[in-house]
Amino acid sequence: MLRLSVENKEYLMVGDNVKIIFLGGSGNHHRIMIDAPKDVNIVRSKALKKHMKENGIECSFPSYYEEKEHPEKYRKK
Repeated sequence: MLRLSVENKEYLMVGDNVKIIFLGGSGNHHRIMIDAPKDVNIVRSKALKKHMKENGIECSFPSYYEEKEHPEKYRKK
């Protein structure tokens, strides 16, 4: 897994044809824009979990957590 810090209007390329643009945000809400071909499925995790629950599909999702402080090696000196 790759963890990055990004600035507003910065983007990431995933492969040759998927661009994820970070638009900013406030508090716990962040906005992104995804530019991808129509044949690429993009599904929000909430919608996926709801769909699986409604259809009785058993699956576990990875859980992610926020680190309150960066480890010492990442702190500015």
